[in-house]
Amino acid sequence: MKFIIKGRLPALNDYTKVNRGNKYAGNNLKKNTQQLISLFIPKEPVNTPIRLIFSWYEPNKRRDKDNIAFAKKFILDALVNAGVIPNDGWKEIEGFEDRFYVDKKDPRVEVELLQI
Repeated sequence: MKFIIKGRLPALNDYTKVNRGNKYAGNNLKKNTQQLISLFIPKEPVNTPIRLIFSWYEPNKRRDKDNIAFAKKFILDALVNAGVIPNDGWKEIEGFEDRFYVDKKDPRVEVELLQI
């Protein structure tokens, strides 16, 4: 299964900054981001375990790769909430691969779920 999330997702620095400003803001950012992601997820369950390939398309190189890839937490939680995978633990997730690209006109995240 493959799906595309349009736009940029919050990075670790964004999440940290919001949490420092208000103790509820971090939870709201996570919840709102997961709701946005769920709009792009096909609602069909997959058999686990899976391996995920994340292709991160950023408009520029201003954000560090580890900061960008933090958003996989939001994506995995959205996959669980949507019922695509039963959990995001060791039994269900075999591993990840992150790939990074620049696309000024079409920032996005492409997520591919590979059944093992």
